[in-house]
Amino acid sequence: MLHRILNAYKTSFSGLSRQTWILSVVILINRCGFMAAPFMGLYVTQALHRAESDAGIVTSLFGVGAIAGAAVGGQLTDLLGFRPVQILAALTSGLFFLLFAVVQDFTWICFLALIISFFSEAFRPANYAAIASYAAPGTETRSYSLNRLATNIGWAFGVSMAGIIASYNYKLLFVVEGSVSILVASSIFLLLPAKKITAKAKAERSDLKVQKPWNDIPYLKFLVLSVMFTICFFMMFRVVPVFYKKVWHLDEALIGLILGINGIVIALFEMVMISKIENKRSPIYYIVLGVIIVSFSFGVLMLPKSFPVAIAVLSILFFTFGEMFSLPFFNTFVVKRSNQYNKGLYAAGYTLSWSVAQVAGPASGFYIADKFGYNTLWIAITILLFGCAYFFSKLKLD
Repeated sequence: MLHRILNAYKTSFSGLSRQTWILSVVILINRCGFMAAPFMGLYVTQALHRAESDAGIVTSLFGVGAIAGAAVGGQLTDLLGFRPVQILAALTSGLFFLLFAVVQDFTWICFLALIISFFSEAFRPANYAAIASYAAPGTETRSYSLNRLATNIGWAFGVSMAGIIASYNYKLLFVVEGSVSILVASSIFLLLPAKKITAKAKAERSDLKVQKPWNDIPYLKFLVLSVMFTICFFMMFRVVPVFYKKVWHLDEALIGLILGINGIVIALFEMVMISKIENKRSPIYYIVLGVIIVSFSFGVLMLPKSFPVAIAVLSILFFTFGEMFSLPFFNTFVVKRSNQYNKGLYAAGYTLSWSVAQVAGPASGFYIADKFGYNTLWIAITILLFGCAYFFSKLKLD
């Protein structure tokens, strides 16, 4: 039995390129420093002693900057290449995060939220294009899953440590994240050499009519549904932590450990799961299944709070397994609709959907919770996710 389990893990990781592994290690380092965003709402409400509506403003501004960053990052990736865009974005966001740690004025906090999110999000389409470019033929889905594995191991460590750090001093979160971003920029510069474009490739590009994502109707429908799903996705890491603190009175360290379960479970099971289910059914089947499972994660938050820690753990487990079924196949769809000359634009469109959700999600979530209560919010999210699953079932992805 143990031998079969070990063989399953070995098979799921075999055949990936050296550059894919290096890039995943870099992403692992990057995600280990991802500490500020999950605790931004708590920072504004607990450390700055401002209203939940102000927390919504700051998190929404992170989304506004992210929208601009995703759009510009995608254009620059196709124009300059994914390597220089990643280096510039990581370095600049890191420096501004260090500045964020010493700013007290709320207006300046809002301004820096825009700038930081712009450069942080400009990194994503470039990184997305890098994964596709470095992936060995036929390993694209597993390459993205390896990237997600690195992301979630880093996330599990980072968010768990963030809870401990936040319980001591919130400002240290920004110092750590800024320092790690600078380290990421240095690692990409030193470990991942630029990919040379041959004269033949340049000639092929000049002769090829490159599809633009805004002219791709199936892709646009996919992006609308992606926004619906991602609005709910961000609630788990932006609004739910405030709910745990304010309503269930859990401390920051415990909140961080609970959220960290997400990364641990993904790290242990996603690669093997993807290698077993890939090509067994249509991608739409797994996406719909995953979205429905995620809806359960918010539904259980309406249970009586007699055992809040147990309910919180159950919620994050539902959320995690739903994410594991859905998001890898989101990535596959984006890759299959693009080519080597428009990967940046297609990646930008996908990351843009996440950025739009960052604006609409936390702000609307905090507003509904403030005006109508958290149970109303959980009901609204559950209904939205079931609607999202239904419309995904009607969409032909292949």
